[in-house]
Amino acid sequence: MDTKRIEAAAARYPSPPGIKHTFGTAGFRANAETLDRVFFTVGLLAVLRSKKVAGQTIGVMVTASHNPVQDNGIKLVDPQGEMLVSSWEAHATALANSTDLSSSLTAIIASEHIDFAQPAKLIFGHDTRPSCSRLIDAFKDGVNALDPSVQLIESGLKTTPQLHHLVKCLNDGGTYGAPTEEGYYIKLSQAFIALNAQTTTPYELIVDCANGVGAPKLESMRGYLKGSPLQMRLFSTDVESRDKLNKDCGADYVKTTQSAPSGLTLAPLARACSFDGDADRIVYYYLTKDNHTFRLMDGDKIATLVAGYIKELVQLEAPELKDHVRIGVVQTAYANGNSTRYIQEQLGLEVTCTPTGVKHLHHAAQTYDIGTYFEANGHGTVVFSEGMLKKLPGTSKLLSLAGLINQTVGDSMSDMLLVETILNARGWDMAQWDANYHELPNRLVKVIVQDRHAFVTEDAERVLVQPAGMQLMINQIVAAYPSARSFVRPSGTEDCVRVYAEAATKEATDELAFKVAGMVFDSCGKGNKPKEFL
Repeated sequence: MDTKRIEAAAARYPSPPGIKHTFGTAGFRANAETLDRVFFTVGLLAVLRSKKVAGQTIGVMVTASHNPVQDNGIKLVDPQGEMLVSSWEAHATALANSTDLSSSLTAIIASEHIDFAQPAKLIFGHDTRPSCSRLIDAFKDGVNALDPSVQLIESGLKTTPQLHHLVKCLNDGGTYGAPTEEGYYIKLSQAFIALNAQTTTPYELIVDCANGVGAPKLESMRGYLKGSPLQMRLFSTDVESRDKLNKDCGADYVKTTQSAPSGLTLAPLARACSFDGDADRIVYYYLTKDNHTFRLMDGDKIATLVAGYIKELVQLEAPELKDHVRIGVVQTAYANGNSTRYIQEQLGLEVTCTPTGVKHLHHAAQTYDIGTYFEANGHGTVVFSEGMLKKLPGTSKLLSLAGLINQTVGDSMSDMLLVETILNARGWDMAQWDANYHELPNRLVKVIVQDRHAFVTEDAERVLVQPAGMQLMINQIVAAYPSARSFVRPSGTEDCVRVYAEAATKEATDELAFKVAGMVFDSCGKGNKPKEFL
């Protein structure tokens, strides 16, 4: 390790004063003007990570997903397309904030027992943000400062799931698929066309691309779907006007505002969905036939659709396995209570609840033979165990379904084709899908507090153990409302806590949320009490 070369390169990227960066579930994410030093240090870390895993290819994705265009971010992808192992998140944070990089690097090399002579290989991609080019230069400078011999593959403009897919393909010796963007399109489209052979009538799906990278990539995918009935009408596709990214459109906007993207006129029962800025989340929606009410089909609705269909396929195609296969759904505390009841009581499937964060859900899904997880925000996938796939006959629809699904990470394109396949197989329109169960009304309220670290949870963030006695007060408030629940959890990024509430009616839900929020504010709040808090 050439410490002089590292320090000379690092000098071009001074740390912005007064800012501490933390590597979280989404990697690093912040205003792009503050990230040059961070990108340089991620270059250093990515090299070490590849050396640690015996020279396997590590992925680096430059994106800030659903954040506004002035933000950017960077995250690492481990060899099987999964998120960076949790134990390395502390290394990422330490390097990003280090005032002595040589010492910090030496400490990581020693603690992880890294053979520095081991060759390293990296692949990186980026979304459409204007800051990507400058920040990638800082990342590459970090890579070359630590080890100029690193093999660095520049994959260019990619959706986040495409980058995850490429990483797995590069490390799997071709068994998962061809390690190219074309290989990704071929794998998904061939599975979709095979699974939808019985659907002969063309139909339209409106896709809101959030003015992000999903727009050009879906346009590319369109050419591979010519033999299918799916006719996509793409909306919010302006990637040139960079300030339009996620602006009044995209999955996060639709879920938050409970309305269609700005400027999109929907006919009743028309099928529509929205991606987010880096195409790893998806939500569906439609207008009801009678009174044109907007209805959101979020991650909970997608999870129940997918899990129910998979259970049916197992019973149809491998009845001898049905009593020996563990099929489950993984949710967080934010999952709608009626979706959980539907999965357990109507579908007869297991449910695991984990803390928020994709890595927790993905890990829990891997404990099943077939594990489905979707966060309510629309990020999710299905994970099949290798043992399960080997038991299936070669003509199995389940095998084709496994080929259609990007099992490494939530993927808007893959998940869209999965939902379309199931709706076509069932012959359902949007209203029939929606009728599976009716969600309990729910509300999320933010409370500004003096110290979010004073709030400690357990039981997958559903029970508050600190401050002492507060959970008892929540329980007493909740007891007054039918079919109700509420929980309080600290934010991971700002000094606030979030209060989630659901109950039998919207009026009861709002009252419950504001009563709990008012109680929390009276105990620990900061600033002026919002007038709606009770």
